[in-house]
Amino acid sequence: MALFSSKPSRSYSAARVLVTGGCSGLGQALVKLLVADGARVLVGDVHETAPEGSLPPGVDYVKLDVARDEDWDNARNWVEGSYGGLDLLVNNAGIAAGGRIDVSDMDEWRRITDINLLGVARGCHTFVPMMKQQGSGQIVNTASLAGLVHAPAMASYNAVKAGVVAISETLRSELSPWGIGVSVICPSFFRTNLAESFGGKDVDMEASGVDMINKAPRSADQVAAVAFAGMKKGTHIILTDRDGHIAYATKRYVRPVYDRAMNAAGRQVGKGKPATPKVVEKLQALGSKRK
Repeated sequence: MALFSSKPSRSYSAARVLVTGGCSGLGQALVKLLVADGARVLVGDVHETAPEGSLPPGVDYVKLDVARDEDWDNARNWVEGSYGGLDLLVNNAGIAAGGRIDVSDMDEWRRITDINLLGVARGCHTFVPMMKQQGSGQIVNTASLAGLVHAPAMASYNAVKAGVVAISETLRSELSPWGIGVSVICPSFFRTNLAESFGGKDVDMEASGVDMINKAPRSADQVAAVAFAGMKKGTHIILTDRDGHIAYATKRYVRPVYDRAMNAAGRQVGKGKPATPKVVEKLQALGSKRK
């Protein structure tokens, strides 16, 4: 399965970049790599000012709540006035959510849709005209393995991340006539402060999500390193870890095995137990057998 392009790797030296959610987690790790590669980076995040020590020296900052249209307008005005254009937009900001369909409420659905899905749509809507005028650019959207592989008790998160994958696939072909490339990052669980953004009604399932994030075998820096290599090559779907490769390949090519793993996870949820560890365990076992 060729998920990585054979194209030569690009350089971001002197590239004008905006990263949302760049003060922590994956966004912060990508900012550090971009700066090391010579990019001019603007970070947008929800804080009035960037938390002390959160950004490398020389990085610019603008308050940007991705759920607010006026904040996107301000970011565009800042980019136009200070950079004169944008070469790379990284739509990375997002929150975590999880829960069974009859336990999570509609406020949770509205919140995660507004931030994780419409936040990406707003970013693309705001900066695509600038990139079209330039005749060049790159958009990188952070989705999740949950955008490709849909475990039980994660309906809202699966839905918005699948939406981000769909936006990315749509724009890949829609924007190619203007020389604008599109990539989507789909990591499995990794250690990050994303767990702090849980806040729904299904506390049992969310506790499982927090545990999976905090005990994940990989760090944000490790995920960012793989994602950054994929970005530089212009890879469309960037899977950042072995779990993701196994799960996505199983869904595509060994569907009966994938369905059995998901049904087993559903039975776990029916007993009030977390689903995701069961999915990961079964799919990893399959990967070991197929080596």
